[in-house]
Amino acid sequence: MNKNKNSNTYIILYASIMVIIVAAVLSYVSLSLGKIQSENVRIEKMGDILRSVGQGKGADTVPDKAAYIAEQYQKYIVDSYAVDAAGNRVDGADAFNLLINLKAEYDKPQAERRLPVFVSRDDQGKTSYVIPIWGKGLWGPIWGYIALADDWDTVNGAVFDHKSETPGLGAEIASSGFQAQFRGKHILDSAGRVVAIAVEKGGADPNDQHAVDALSGGTLTSRGVEDMLKSCLGDYDRYIQRQREAAVASVSTAQADAAVADTVAQSGSVTGEQVSEAAKSASLSTEKSDRDE
Repeated sequence: MNKNKNSNTYIILYASIMVIIVAAVLSYVSLSLGKIQSENVRIEKMGDILRSVGQGKGADTVPDKAAYIAEQYQKYIVDSYAVDAAGNRVDGADAFNLLINLKAEYDKPQAERRLPVFVSRDDQGKTSYVIPIWGKGLWGPIWGYIALADDWDTVNGAVFDHKSETPGLGAEIASSGFQAQFRGKHILDSAGRVVAIAVEKGGADPNDQHAVDALSGGTLTSRGVEDMLKSCLGDYDRYIQRQREAAVASVSTAQADAAVADTVAQSGSVTGEQVSEAAKSASLSTEKSDRDE
């Protein structure tokens, strides 16, 4: 029996089948591309973390960029974790998964945020702590990574990027020249509290350890970078304080142990009073060192 291809039934049936087939093909393509895009995002973020600590420089010269970045990340990023605004580590948090959608964390109230930290160690054993940051530029989101030395104050490196800032103006936050200014700057004041780094229009004082030059013609994007630094680094303030307090306590303990060992070496034995005096001496030494800084 011949079907009437001009009938309404045939036309509706044919159109429905074609819609189903096209939808299935588009869905398959979308899923396939989604996996590729997710992997590209993962590799890009790994590469940015590496660049903030001066690693992964050969990524653009190797045949397989993704494999190279993954290998370098595995080698130089030795730990990652998340903290909260109260300065506590968050048990069970996946720092990299948080990084993938960092905006979602900063959309939460401060007390509910889980903030990622990445720990790097180079070939000489130097440790850096990489803090991801997120903010708003002139035309869209901006983001970056600040690598801090083991004093949690000195900047070892900085990387910034953007979605849609103006080429030649605000987009220059992604340039090596702008980012290099941050190296060696400090994020803490004399009391050890986070003040971040100002991005000053008209040029920063070269002797100001808490300021860099703003972009020429990119004032609003520069202001966005400054606001991003103050807001995001400020969320880590309590955690940074705790790390510095722990470092001082560790130094004091080490000095006390050394003083006790020296007493034992000289007298062949040590009394409880001598231990107390050695610890007191170490504590005074540490306090003097803090004042001198």
